[in-house]
Amino acid sequence: MDTLPDDPAYTSDCRARLAFEVLANRWDSVVVYTLGEAGPMRPRRLLARIGGIGPKVLNEALRRLEYNGLVERRAYAEAPPRVDYALTEAGAALLAPMRAMGRWAASYGDAVLDAQDRFTARDRGRRRTGA
Repeated sequence: MDTLPDDPAYTSDCRARLAFEVLANRWDSVVVYTLGEAGPMRPRRLLARIGGIGPKVLNEALRRLEYNGLVERRAYAEAPPRVDYALTEAGAALLAPMRAMGRWAASYGDAVLDAQDRFTARDRGRRRTGA
């Protein structure tokens, strides 16, 4: 989409920004992607499948995703009680754009990391010289 500098497409209250903010948290997109690939699952299984995320952080991510309407919490009247999480229609609809972002990251990730390294080195040089 071509936009002009004065185009309101990315103003603070536009829907496009909302879409980026919904997955701005580090773990939210990982949870959405995992549920999209593996289907509904219980929190303990999500923890094991994702790896590197603690129970508290997972719970916070699930609550945020539920708040944003991307995940639904399903409780079952069983003994012991059982809860699982599944993507909503809106959550499942994010999988295609997320896969596109993954392809972008595979193509340009090294360039981004190189740019970050150059910037950091340049910034350190500026601090040493007082520039």
